[in-house]
Amino acid sequence: MGNDPSRALAAHDAQAQIDAALDWATKPGNRILTLADAGYPQALLDCADPPVLLYLTGRAELLNRRGLAIVGSRNPTPQGINDASAFAASLGQAGLTVVSGLALGIDAAAHRGALRTPGATIAVTGTGADRVYPARNRDLAHAIAADGAIISEFPLGTPPIAANFPRRNRLIAGLAQGCLVVEAAAKSGSLITARLAAECGREVFAIPGSIHSPLAKGCHQLLKQGAKLVECAEDILEELRWPAQPAAPTQPGPKSVASEALLRVMGHDPCAIDTLVARSGLTPDALIAMLLQLELDGRVASLPGGLYQRLL
Repeated sequence: MGNDPSRALAAHDAQAQIDAALDWATKPGNRILTLADAGYPQALLDCADPPVLLYLTGRAELLNRRGLAIVGSRNPTPQGINDASAFAASLGQAGLTVVSGLALGIDAAAHRGALRTPGATIAVTGTGADRVYPARNRDLAHAIAADGAIISEFPLGTPPIAANFPRRNRLIAGLAQGCLVVEAAAKSGSLITARLAAECGREVFAIPGSIHSPLAKGCHQLLKQGAKLVECAEDILEELRWPAQPAAPTQPGPKSVASEALLRVMGHDPCAIDTLVARSGLTPDALIAMLLQLELDGRVASLPGGLYQRLL
């Protein structure tokens, strides 16, 4: 029998991929983990179909720390972005590792919130670990590779393929002790992650929203199915029996007192400048300066039409 050229070519391509992966793994911060490695995330073994190989960039020790998944819409509201970041920062400060999927919106906000905390963050990608998708998160991915961890089960060079993203959701769910959905439509990939988390025996949490908001529908659906309603990070820490870190006491200065008063009169609905002038008694110039500072602090968002909305 003669040699089969197609089989020989396939063997050559496979060997080239193996050589490329082994070369990638020699670079600082890169590792390839197998099911037999001590550093393989043990939490994944509790779930169906743990990957045989994991490609890792960053801090391998994070894979076996207790963590919480935070997921949600790729097109969230300003309040949703703020909630994801604030919850992630509080949970990370308490020592929990925040796990998410490096997508735009809620995922990115959660990664950023946790990045500089003791808990840090893990990004589970739907591409090869050497690819960044979406490209807008390139700087964020580099920061996570430096201070957190990026993992993928897909071979190096794998491009963004739609079918791979629901598949990677089982790793997001499996790595963590619980899953928090911040904002999600009624038909959302975040609900897939929440379902997979429940199937792995993980806790599922959801933040409620307005009954009129499409991005609250998915969260309300989860709550009807038994997810735990949360209003602050302490609700999650209590449910997981994880100690919270006490906040350092601070003494408010005159400006912060004035800012708190402005936030109180704003309420939680979008407000125009004229309305805020009438409610607060401030001059327009003083009000705009204060709103700018509150926006920089992440406590107020500017909306189309010259409106402002309180986020905290």
